Amino acid sequence: MRWRSRGGVQHLPWMMTATFVTLLLVTPLFGWLSARVPRYRLFLTVYAFFGLNLVLFFVAMTSHLSPQWAARAFFVWLSVFNLFVVSVFWSFMADLFTPAQGVRFFGVIAAGGSIGAMVGPLLTTGLTYVVPVPALLLISGGFLVACGFCIYRLDRWAMARSSGQISQQSEPIGGSIWAGVRLVFSSPYLLGICLYLLFLTTTATFLYLEQMRLVSEQIPSPQGRTRLFALIDLVVNVLAFLVQMTVTSRMISRFGLVSALVVLPVASAVGFGLIAVMPSLVVFVLFTIVRRVGEYAIAKPAREILFTVVSREEKYKAKNFIDTAVSRGGDATTGWIVSGVKTLGATAGQMAWVLVPLALLWGWVGWRVAREEEELRRQRLSGGLW
Repeated sequence: MRWRSRGGVQHLPWMMTATFVTLLLVTPLFGWLSARVPRYRLFLTVYAFFGLNLVLFFVAMTSHLSPQWAARAFFVWLSVFNLFVVSVFWSFMADLFTPAQGVRFFGVIAAGGSIGAMVGPLLTTGLTYVVPVPALLLISGGFLVACGFCIYRLDRWAMARSSGQISQQSEPIGGSIWAGVRLVFSSPYLLGICLYLLFLTTTATFLYLEQMRLVSEQIPSPQGRTRLFALIDLVVNVLAFLVQMTVTSRMISRFGLVSALVVLPVASAVGFGLIAVMPSLVVFVLFTIVRRVGEYAIAKPAREILFTVVSREEKYKAKNFIDTAVSRGGDATTGWIVSGVKTLGATAGQMAWVLVPLALLWGWVGWRVAREEEELRRQRLSGGLW
């Protein structure tokens, strides 16, 4: 997108803010919908909505309607889409599986996402030789239709499993459209998850912005930048897949959920310490790879297990608010803070020193949330809810 090549780093805080505002508007709509329609219809409606959006973007791009603004709108839409659809999918998984099943399956399920992240770019590259680029949007819409079919089949499988509790789970959740926000701020457990996610997004956004700045300064060629980011994505996805398939479930089963929630903050504290001493592009790239592998392969499945012990309304409404509005709120806030601090003359190394104790505090939050999850799990087991 042309606007990114012309000072795109300066535009990023604005794009993050636009994404955050959009999610604030979408979250109550999702709360309203989830309160009134059965589970599988909820998912089919979400996927159909985003599929229609792809058709509209296709029309805008083929009609050449204000290409620059279309590109910026697509950036915001894609950020909303990635967060929203993934959040809704994992709400479904938390609704289908118990914590013990989540420990066994969530790493493997996340591995499916890593496979998609590897196959998607290869498929896209190949298709560009056959069809025009805007037509890829329609092909993506076809994949969303396939996702909707998978969701429907999973819901039917859950319904056929056994008990009346499963049947009740397919019914509308009920409640108000603002229940997600209310539930988050009335639950210390959910607030702990919010805080964990805010620490994650704060540190990730700083790393992303500084890496983008270094890349734009040290690699002037757009082709060179593209190759570097493609290489990073490939390495991250391959390593994440291997860890998801071989390490994640075993790690959580043997050492508990706390190990999976703490390992990323500890690795981040070490990484920011290295950046504070050696703020070079190589260090940033290596740290980015370690962080993203740790997040996708270990921390992400562990965070999803946290939601298996809460109520259905919390799994859908509160989780959606946390995964979307809270996550992008952290991005937008950090983007403006980094921009403001940089104007005052702070260096990347100085900011990295501040993030070292922040990462350790993040690890403590992960430890506390994991302890609370164990207590909630014991309460639900003793109450015969599983």
